[in-house]
Amino acid sequence: MTLANGRPYLAIPGPSVTPDRVLAAMHRAAPNIYEGALPDMVETLWPDLRALAGTTGAVAAYIANGHGTWEAANANLFSRGDMALVLATGTFGHGWAATARGAGIDVQVLDFGKAPADMGQVEAALRADTGRRIKAVLTTQVDTASTVKTDIPALRAALDAAGHPALLVVDCIASLGCDEYRMDDWGVDVTVSASQKGLMVPPGMGFVWFNEKARAATAASDLRTPYWNWLSRADAGEFWQLWNGTAPTHHLFGLRESLTMILHEEGLARVWARHEALARAVWAAFDAWGAGNPAIAMNVADPAYRARAVTAARFGAPHATRLRGWTEKYAGVTLGVGLGMATPEDPDCTGFLRVAHMGHVNAHMTLGALAVMEAGMIALNIPHGAGGLAAAAGVVAGAA
Repeated sequence: MTLANGRPYLAIPGPSVTPDRVLAAMHRAAPNIYEGALPDMVETLWPDLRALAGTTGAVAAYIANGHGTWEAANANLFSRGDMALVLATGTFGHGWAATARGAGIDVQVLDFGKAPADMGQVEAALRADTGRRIKAVLTTQVDTASTVKTDIPALRAALDAAGHPALLVVDCIASLGCDEYRMDDWGVDVTVSASQKGLMVPPGMGFVWFNEKARAATAASDLRTPYWNWLSRADAGEFWQLWNGTAPTHHLFGLRESLTMILHEEGLARVWARHEALARAVWAAFDAWGAGNPAIAMNVADPAYRARAVTAARFGAPHATRLRGWTEKYAGVTLGVGLGMATPEDPDCTGFLRVAHMGHVNAHMTLGALAVMEAGMIALNIPHGAGGLAAAAGVVAGAA
């Protein structure tokens, strides 16, 4: 028998749950893209996008996914042969490095495995660059695979301590609208993100925020092409120039609704607090389950370096894959695969999974997902400690 009828819950780290209000806003006839309601509405997006990232700088929007925003940053900041220093705390750091290499950029990677970045190593690498070849430091705030969160203010401090002029460029694709982020206050020069995670809009839009230092760096780039040029978008004189062609019309209506929900109804500080509470509820459950089975553990040991949007954990091969199959088939909850978490003992990542708690998620959704996971562990005879749900419920009760 299956109990999966009803509305399924996609508890993966993107695409996240799209609110019904966002879907309803998108469900309309195609609009006039030359004048009228759509261009007028889009003008209201830019102040809100700046507020979301915590910046007074420029914003450029693209019809692209998160990988496209990597490409936009690479194209606008670098010339062939320029050097980038990439901090890799998981799969997506290496992914960004690969796109940079593919564009002809000389990439130096500081590989921290699936663990937090060591800022002492970062500072040492910057000090060693006596010729100041490194033009920018690229990092994820949250690596979606390992779920490691990088301490961006500490990274800014490492750059300053080394006296290095490199730009600081941060991927907030998995974290914006979930984890606290303050672009200007933290000294970030460029931020990239996308629509399908904390912004609660279907995949298809990417965003880049940049300050005046980054704008100045753009002048020397020889990688820029007309489509990726962020100046023509940020400084557009006509509506079509914002998109270098036809606008992503229905995504824009959805984005307007999601930004209203985040900034004008719940409020960004409360959004961050909600994600904090739901993340800690998940962690409490994992701690309790792991107390009865050491094979169950979160990838990131220190809570300070854990994402508030998604949690990666091991269950021991092949139990994570078995559990994911059970929760989806019998209870309608889809958990994330253990992306990039392969080990010699588990080359297919059957021992890892990810639980997303990002975007349009509340306490009953998170507690429900945890209850389904515990039911699956019981059904599959996966050893685990008792009290996981009670521990999670206690966190939620304390945060209410």
